[in-house]
Amino acid sequence: RIAYTHRRSAAGGVKPFLSAPMARYLLPSTTTAASSFPRNARASPAPILAPRALASRSKHARAIMAVASDQPAAPSKYPKMAAPTTGPVPADELLGVIQAAAKAGAEVVMEAVNKPRNIQYKGVADLVTDTDKLSESVILEVVTKNFKDHLILGEEGGLIGDSLSEYLWCIDPLDGTTNFAHGYPSFSVSIGVLFRGKPAAATVVEFCGGPMCWNTRTISASSGKGAYCNGQKIHVSPTEKVEQSLLVTGFGYEHDDAWLTNINLFKEFTDVSR
Repeated sequence: RIAYTHRRSAAGGVKPFLSAPMARYLLPSTTTAASSFPRNARASPAPILAPRALASRSKHARAIMAVASDQPAAPSKYPKMAAPTTGPVPADELLGVIQAAAKAGAEVVMEAVNKPRNIQYKGVADLVTDTDKLSESVILEVVTKNFKDHLILGEEGGLIGDSLSEYLWCIDPLDGTTNFAHGYPSFSVSIGVLFRGKPAAATVVEFCGGPMCWNTRTISASSGKGAYCNGQKIHVSPTEKVEQSLLVTGFGYEHDDAWLTNINLFKEFTDVSR
């Protein structure tokens, strides 16, 4: 989805196209790299490709289509998405409550992780367990005890609290329920808080190891104070080239046009990365 977007045609319909920032990842080595184009240059409009047409075109043709997009080139620096401040609630106080809530949810998950699961289905492949619900309930108890006037969005319970609040808590009490249900070590308790619509602080308690040897690690971040894993400062990878990167992805439950495009892009990336 990072490379695939939509634009509205003159007739009012919405049509898909590839955005220019991804072009340099699709270009064969024998062609001019997209990054060599002037940053302020705007190429002439390109034909619009539907996902199935995209899959049938050659790699070179798809690269040219991406470069010829009428989107501006990628900026040299990514804009900061975080809130400039955590508002009236100090960052340390807000993050402390987030961490306490995530820890409470993680204790529920740890208690259940080696036991039989009571699995229910929200969709054909979308699972929910009693552990999801119990984890969310203990998280909500911690949050509402400390911030009675905040708005809260829980995956299982939906919206509760003050709809006029400047704070929105986003809670996934068991992020990766399918992995949890199968005992696969890639799930977590995830809590983030937005202040005036922008990320202000968050904590993820990730489960590592495997059956009968589970452990956790805690990743936290707050606006202007960086990110930490188990108290140690962390940062993004210094790797700048896709060709030298290890890429990991996942595919959602909804098999729509965007999902098909993700499949096509996945094929492209496997040609140029690990």
